[in-house]
Amino acid sequence: MARHRRPLPAPGAALAHRARRQVAAGLFGVSALAATVLAAVVEPAAPPAPDRAPSGPAATASDLAQVSEK
Repeated sequence: MARHRRPLPAPGAALAHRARRQVAAGLFGVSALAATVLAAVVEPAAPPAPDRAPSGPAATASDLAQVSEK
């Protein structure tokens, strides 16, 4: 049985493939940076629920998910 070689890619195919990958990686980085900036700048649409403890750096950490007062 004869063995056949894989056909050679077009001369510019490797360059185009690399360029597409670089553009995709760049867009991914830009979108991650934009999401980070938006999360830091934009305020939530609604105030925090009154039955929840305040969150953020000033809040204290708790191991309990919900406190029951009985």
